[in-house]
Amino acid sequence: MAKVTFMAAGDQAITIDAADGLSLMECARREGVPSIVAECGGACSCATCHVIVSDAWSARTGLATGAERDMLEFADDVGPTSRLSCQIKVSPDLDGLIVYLPGRH
Repeated sequence: MAKVTFMAAGDQAITIDAADGLSLMECARREGVPSIVAECGGACSCATCHVIVSDAWSARTGLATGAERDMLEFADDVGPTSRLSCQIKVSPDLDGLIVYLPGRH
């Protein structure tokens, strides 16, 4: 299990326990993280689970490629480390991960 912190509006930190093997999106929905809507249920066919990975963690999560990058074109507040949380698999290596929710400024 990894601890993951979602940074929301007003610098509110929401830290959850994320189960290994699940997607970050699944864990966020289970814990009620706001703005992780996940309309497609994790099929990488929408951008409603968009997060911005902290620069310090982007090497571990990787960058968006292919269909994920295409879907991000429909999201707001996209940056170089933007990812769809449905495409990030939780592992012990991600313990301490920090991601930002779009529009938190």
